[in-house]
Amino acid sequence: MLKAQLTKQPPAGMPIIVQKYGGSSVADVARIRKVAERVRARTADGHRLVVVVSAMGDTTDELLGLAKEVSLDPPRRELDMLLTCGERISMALLSMALHELGVPAISFTGSQSGIITDESHASARIVEVRPVRILEELQAGRVVIVAGYQGVSRKREVTTLGRGGSDTTAVALAAALQAEVCEIFSDVDGVFSADPRVVPEAHRLASLGYDEMQELASAGARVLNAQAVEWAKANGIALHALHAHAPGPGTRIPGAGAGQVPVTAVASDADLLVLLVRTETLGALLSVLAERRVRTRFVLGQAAGPSADTLVAVPLADVHGPAALLAELERSFGHAVRALSGLGTVTVVGAGVGTEPGRLATTLSTAAVLGVEVHAVHTGPLHATLLVSVEDLPELTRALHGLTDGPG
Repeated sequence: MLKAQLTKQPPAGMPIIVQKYGGSSVADVARIRKVAERVRARTADGHRLVVVVSAMGDTTDELLGLAKEVSLDPPRRELDMLLTCGERISMALLSMALHELGVPAISFTGSQSGIITDESHASARIVEVRPVRILEELQAGRVVIVAGYQGVSRKREVTTLGRGGSDTTAVALAAALQAEVCEIFSDVDGVFSADPRVVPEAHRLASLGYDEMQELASAGARVLNAQAVEWAKANGIALHALHAHAPGPGTRIPGAGAGQVPVTAVASDADLLVLLVRTETLGALLSVLAERRVRTRFVLGQAAGPSADTLVAVPLADVHGPAALLAELERSFGHAVRALSGLGTVTVVGAGVGTEPGRLATTLSTAAVLGVEVHAVHTGPLHATLLVSVEDLPELTRALHGLTDGPG
């Protein structure tokens, strides 16, 4: 399903590299000029470049804030029309900066780049890539700048790919263009064993497997988008997470030896809406969420029997109108669905952490020693997720980080 579809093979000659620069990397004109210098240096190495850019700094949040001033629950189509403006600003400015450096460049929107998505506004998935115009411009010797996070449906509607969607744009293009590598640039030098702002002693991971990276991304790590990692794995695309404005080795995905230590990394996520649902209502609730294109982080039964409760956690990034959604749920389900406030997750990722009893016991005992109440536990072969109070997230993250193997 995630395999890229090409209408035309990339031309023989110099290898193609796809780069992606996040919002902090292009936050102002000075940083855009630095990105342009980096791009020029890479072309001088004998590579053809496709550069995917996010919106400048907090532009997307600012546009979303404007939308919510107008409407508590903005229509998804109109929200997509608004939010895609941010990436278009970045792509045009970077193209101009490259021209100033004497580097031929051209900017394209997602639709001009051939990014075809499904019909879902605000959280669309890429279904096909037709990079015809990109290939033509690469053959003409130009650097191609692409607006990330966006595409077009087969009904010719502008769509967006959800939070972190520029990563997905970059990986999908790398697959379609048979690129040598997809380089993801941000304001940190690769993927760390925890958020360095929470855990100062967090260390850079030299390499990670696709599955571990996807678990971390799903659990709240911000360096890479989970859907992008899924695309990379399905198409065999090598990823390299790097610092945009400083030298460093970064993190390579996939990498040799990943997954051999008990805990590879820890991620926390405070941006969740946690719902307590009567189990007999669960199916109807999930239908409502599906209609609104709201994903679930996890669905976890709390007890047996037809009248038991179930926890449903959804990323707030998918809920552009939380108050409107909660009001709709109250109208539809009354007391059968209620929101639990002040909860977040800490997730430890590594081989066997969620399936080997000893490793899971160590995770839980670490929380117990701190006096942290664990409201629920969700596990898988590569992760163990604890639902706890948001106030406990930093301390528990630091403690669980102590289970990692350390720099290596």
